Amino acid sequence: MARPTRTSKVLSQNFLADRRTAERFARLAVPDGRPASLLLEVGAGKGALTEPLARRCLELLAYEIDPRLVTGLRTRFDRSPRVRVVAGDFLAARPPRVPFSVAGNVPFSRTADIVDWCLRAPALTDATLLTQLEYARKRTGDYGRWTLLTIRTWPRYEWRLAGRVGRHHFRPAPRVDAGIIRIERRPAPLLDAAAYRDWARLAELGFSGVGGSLHASLRRAHPGRRVDAAFRAARLDAGVLVGEVPPERWLRLHEALTR
Repeated sequence: MARPTRTSKVLSQNFLADRRTAERFARLAVPDGRPASLLLEVGAGKGALTEPLARRCLELLAYEIDPRLVTGLRTRFDRSPRVRVVAGDFLAARPPRVPFSVAGNVPFSRTADIVDWCLRAPALTDATLLTQLEYARKRTGDYGRWTLLTIRTWPRYEWRLAGRVGRHHFRPAPRVDAGIIRIERRPAPLLDAAAYRDWARLAELGFSGVGGSLHASLRRAHPGRRVDAAFRAARLDAGVLVGEVPPERWLRLHEALTR
């Protein structure tokens, strides 16, 4: 039988092994003075994040898919009334119907699926995730470029790179550094439901790559003069690459093309 301390390559396990980083992460996930009523932890592992997170919320559901680790977690937090260890795959969980937060050291290989789960949960208020640094930088525009997922969800969610964690703070150390990404649901969406549907179609069209540029792609669905006027309103050059357009300029494009 495998020893509980061994890691699984299949589960993409890299355990956080730095207490200061764990405390910093917990402060980012649940800011001081704002205790979370309900927090779901993704991949509790050995409990490095569970402990500081539990001090900052009223109820914590710690999900762990590896059965070798569940017993240790339950023993460690058996006397903590705030923590309930859930054995199983976080992605198979049904999202709570009441407002809740998500936090955790995400397996790099499952990041996209976990982020998608969060974005689809109607009652999610925010998610704080330790991911591969490249993923965090791409999603938050830290490279000076933006992805379709970020643009498409921007009216409802704010994406922010909240920090970086060196690879040597994990055991075993992954090949790359990690980033802390914050996804926060806006208290009031920037667009209503009807306008958001138009926004999503505009973003999909813009990132379709048809025509060779954002300007050319948008002209497939809008008159050339309107696209030209929209680009002037957004202060964009006609040759700009789609990934170089920040969310605020997309909002100007949307406003100009739909009014």
